[in-house]
Amino acid sequence: MSTTPTHALLGILDQYQPKRLLCISRGSVPAVTAYVTKHPDCELITTSEAPLPDDLANQRYDLAIVADQLEQLSKREGTELLAGLRNLSVSRMAVLVELAEAPQWETSDFYGLAMQREAHFERDERCLTLFTYDLAEYKTVPDWLNSKYWANPENFDKYWW
Repeated sequence: MSTTPTHALLGILDQYQPKRLLCISRGSVPAVTAYVTKHPDCELITTSEAPLPDDLANQRYDLAIVADQLEQLSKREGTELLAGLRNLSVSRMAVLVELAEAPQWETSDFYGLAMQREAHFERDERCLTLFTYDLAEYKTVPDWLNSKYWANPENFDKYWW
């Protein structure tokens, strides 16, 4: 398990190796800076604006990182930002939030957006939580969805009605 948010984000970046990276933050994110320095072929798009400007909102990214944003936004604005990214712009996302500074947010709100709690970091007075979303891991294939449970297993994946 990662000991710091920077290590956790670097692990996510190294795992997915994004070519187009969107970073939405009010300040610089050390993990993003380190990753882009190490991978100069990665196109980094940064903004502190939420909602996203139209020119950024209408593009696809390999990964989005949201940090130090949700604490400043209303719950509605934050939900629209995360859901919009998830639905239209990215297949993978990492969100770093200080829940104590964002009392309008609860852990269950992130679960409702199909996110998973990846890690929790405590240092001095700060408690950061890392949530992730990956479309490929969002839903596992149900056990019953195979030919064994069909009335005519020999026709499974053969005909389209």
